[in-house]
Formats: sequence, structure tokens, C-alpha cells
Amino acid sequence: MAKKHDVCCKKLLKSRFIFIKGGWKMRLKSFILKITLFFAAFVVIFCIPYLAAEESEFRRQFIENYKKDSFYAQSGLVKKNKDTIVSEIDALINEAMMPEKNFQERMYLLDIANSMASMNIHWNNGSEDVLNRVEKLQKQEFEKEKKKTEEIERLKEAEKVPGNFILSTYKDEMAKHGLSPVIYPHWIHRSFFRCKVCHEPIFIMKRGSNNITRTSILEGKHCGACHNGKISFDANAQENCTRCHLFGKPESNPLMDLSYYNHDKFKEIASRIGSEWNPEKLPGGKLPLDKLGFINWVELDKIKAFNPRSALDGTPDTEGVRDTSILFETSVTFLNNVLFSHRIHSTWVRCSLCHPDIFKPELGANKVKMIEMKDGKSCGRCHGRVAFTYSNCLRCHNQPRENIPQGALINRAGSSAPAQ
Repeated sequence: MAKKHDVCCKKLLKSRFIFIKGGWKMRLKSFILKITLFFAAFVVIFCIPYLAAEESEFRRQFIENYKKDSFYAQSGLVKKNKDTIVSEIDALINEAMMPEKNFQERMYLLDIANSMASMNIHWNNGSEDVLNRVEKLQKQEFEKEKKKTEEIERLKEAEKVPGNFILSTYKDEMAKHGLSPVIYPHWIHRSFFRCKVCHEPIFIMKRGSNNITRTSILEGKHCGACHNGKISFDANAQENCTRCHLFGKPESNPLMDLSYYNHDKFKEIASRIGSEWNPEKLPGGKLPLDKLGFINWVELDKIKAFNPRSALDGTPDTEGVRDTSILFETSVTFLNNVLFSHRIHSTWVRCSLCHPDIFKPELGANKVKMIEMKDGKSCGRCHGRVAFTYSNCLRCHNQPRENIPQGALINRAGSSAPAQ
């Protein structure tokens, strides 16, 4: 009878405990199902070496027994340490809640604390208050992580349009003033100014490198170079704050789904700031989109539907526009080659944005690899961030192998030295 009782207890513990190998505690099941996206993070829970140094001998043995499925050894260990197990749980809680611990580390420690507290109740008739305290912390941590994950997803959605990004470095300070983070729509600004206007005279083209603050804006730097009440609305006027601080609000949706575009409004803005917008040249009266649903800026230029400004003060672009083309041969047999147009790119950006830091100016000196673009290297400095995504393969790989344009410079496949 005793043996049968132990087997039943063992099954109960296996189904109830939230420890490392098993699932989460059944009492938390309904809560946990809502956030199963976090489960993958715990697959490597035993591979966290930095926690080993914190373990007491009791904790080490407790974990080892569970890993080995040593049921009787575990029950003996818990009973033997009846007088100290609560202090062990307290130590785990204190360690878990240290500010430097991340979510995975924190939940690993709270898992152990939960199992200890549960076993202490079962074998030592311990207080449920300790277990309730651990569970409360677990729920709080889950809620915090859930909110973080939801915010990340909202950020991704807001930044889906190439060039859209959220300015949230000082979000706590913004919140104190009742403001949301700023959603910056590159596509609207690009409709009236070419990239070279801002990059890099006004903004360094690397996210997080500009330290944009209200002070810098009011000094006429960063956004303040235009938002001064002359070129565009005045950032210093309090009533204008919510025109930019829109993230998370319904008013931000038109910036993300492109419905902010309006023929008359864009034509009026262009006329006022000295650029051009010709909606009558748009096929069907609509913005030309690529196959992913993003604005095709090259097509807009081609049909002369607009003519954005290339400078703020009217001074000519000293770097000019280059007219050379480079044929990049691809080593992948099922893809066409890439014909790179300097004219298209230098119409939009300054030569110094790419040369020599991103691309060496010698023919054949640059290996362009797709796998590196996702990390922001070579073409990935712009594409996939502020220009059309590199996942739109045929947008670039459109030059038949047998067709070599006259006058094009050739970058041989796999070349790392100047072509002869």
C-alpha cells in the first residue's frame, strides 16, 4: 500500500511541479497558455553555466536528483533539510530578483524555488505562503515579459514600411510629460527631400548614433533643421508635440499603411517648400508600389511624378551624380546578374555615404554577400532598412547573364581584386 502511495505521489509531483525538465505548474496552466511564445527560451535551461557558482550544496543536489529522476533521494533530501529549505527558497528569490538578471535567468531560479516550496508542502507539511509568494513573482515576471514582447511586436509592425522607425530612447522621460514615443515616417519626408539632404550632414546614418533630444531640436539641430516654423511646423510649439509623438495611437496608422498620402496635401507641401509633386502623372492616381506593397521611388522618379529637394539652403550638391553602371556577376546559376546604377543611387545619396567606408572605390575590391546584408553590411546598409528589402530578389537580380550592357564595368563573381 505504501509503495502504491509513493507511486501516486510521484505522479502528482511530476504533474504539478514547474521544475526544469517538466512543463509549467498546472495551477498556472491557463495563464501560461497565453504566453507559450516564451517556452523556447527554456530549452537550454540546463546550459546556463553562470548560475552554477551561486548554487549551495543543497541546491546542487536538489537539481541533480531531479535530472536523474531520483524520487526517493529527492524526498529524503527535502525531509532532511526541513529546517533550512525555506531559507534556500529565500536565497533563490533574492538571487532571481537581482536587477542584472534577465528573464530566462530569473525564471530558472524561480522554477527551482517553486519546486522546493511545493515539495516542502508535500513532504514537510510546510506553509503554502512561501509557494504563493514564488507564484506571485512568476506571474509578475511573465506579465512584464509579455508586455515587452507585445511592445516589440508593435515596434515591428510600425517599422514594417522601409525607413519607418520609432524614437524611444527617452520614452520614460516622454511618458512623464504624457507623450508617446515618436514614430518617424521616412516615406513622407522622402516625398519632398532626397536622402542626401539629411544624410549625413544632419543625421549620421546609423541608428542610435545621433542622440536626438528636445534640446538639440530646439537648437536647430537634427529635426530642428526643418521643424522651425519656416520649412515645416515648429517643434517648439507645444500644440505640435502630438504630431510626432504618435506611437501606439490610432493617429499613427496612416503613417504605417500609407493612407496619409493625399494628392492635394502633398502638392501643397511641395509647392511651399520648393520641391515638386505631380499627382497627375501617377498611373491611376496611385503611388507606384513594388510587389511587397512598398513605394517604388525609382518609378516615381522615372515618371517624373515628383522632384524632391537635394539641399536645404539651395547650394548645389558638390558630389554630383555619377553615371557609371557596374555589372555584378552572381555565382548562383539560377539567378540573373545585378546591374548597379550609380545614377539612381547618387541621385538620392551622396557618394561619401558609401565610399570608402562601405564599398572600396576600386572595381572588384568588394565581395557582396546576401548573407551579410541582413547585418547591415554592403547593400544592407540601406536595403532592408530605409530602402526596399533585399528579400525582393528579382528587383536587383534582373540582368540576364548573356546580356552585358555596353559600357558597364564588370565585377566578376567571387572577385576580391581589381578586374583586368
